[in-house]
Amino acid sequence: MILPIYVYGAEVLRQKAVDVDLSEPGIKEDIAKLVSDMWETMEKADGVGFAAPQIGRSIRLLIVDGSMLSEDVPELENFKRTIINPVLLEESKEMSEYSEGCLSIPDIHADVQRPKKIKIKYVNDSFQEVTEEFDNFACRMVQHEMDHLDGILFTDRTAPIRKKMLQSKLNGIKAGKVRTSYKVARL
Repeated sequence: MILPIYVYGAEVLRQKAVDVDLSEPGIKEDIAKLVSDMWETMEKADGVGFAAPQIGRSIRLLIVDGSMLSEDVPELENFKRTIINPVLLEESKEMSEYSEGCLSIPDIHADVQRPKKIKIKYVNDSFQEVTEEFDNFACRMVQHEMDHLDGILFTDRTAPIRKKMLQSKLNGIKAGKVRTSYKVARL
């Protein structure tokens, strides 16, 4: 099922998401259905990453799929992950900069500095615990979505002057002046 996407101004995007309690009866089936809906929603919206807060669920769950970028970034050819309850274990001191965008902040892009490599622990879509290192663009995708779980948007990580330049566009999105090819949730 395709779900509406919450956009800038929605309170859920600023909340710190809670861990998914995988011991709760029936939760694995619920999460599997939610993940399926998230994949369908993200693909319809032409995204490469998506976090549960973007569909109004303040839980620590995200998905990333770099395969559509593999023509330009070959190492992303089979990069597709479901990440539940991620915990950052390590991050490199070496940084990289790239222009990011977000389905929750339509038509805005800005350069963001992020660590070039991270190591995280998480539960995958088979409900097994995994420890994995990510680098380069895969790392950026995972970090961007993990930020959503902490109520951080990519525009929060831009240079102060850039933030100031984006503010009127952000205010417009918050006021509902936004056009997308996908369904958005009304605030």
